[in-house]
Amino acid sequence: MLKVVYCITKLPHLSDEEFHRYWRDVHGPIASRIPGCRRYVQSHSLYRGKTRPPYDGCAEMWMDDWDAYKKAMNSPEVKAALEDEKKFIDHSRTAFFVTEEHHVV
Repeated sequence: MLKVVYCITKLPHLSDEEFHRYWRDVHGPIASRIPGCRRYVQSHSLYRGKTRPPYDGCAEMWMDDWDAYKKAMNSPEVKAALEDEKKFIDHSRTAFFVTEEHHVV
């Protein structure tokens, strides 16, 4: 099983509330339609105090294997998700990687 991890930062003109609402309520359903997606989780950053975290959140998506990943990345659904991201994500401040989980506990 592969997991895609995507750390994201909001566009500067959006408030935290606007960003989180859009990501959850508008983009979430778009991303959840990506073929081969076994699980999709959004982790929205919380902070208190003066220092913001380096990212406003992290999306995780699980897929069966590399073939499922390659098929998904070439799908119309991924193209739609990437186009929608332009409305709320600052692509100059993201991190993206594919992982294999190793459960320790």
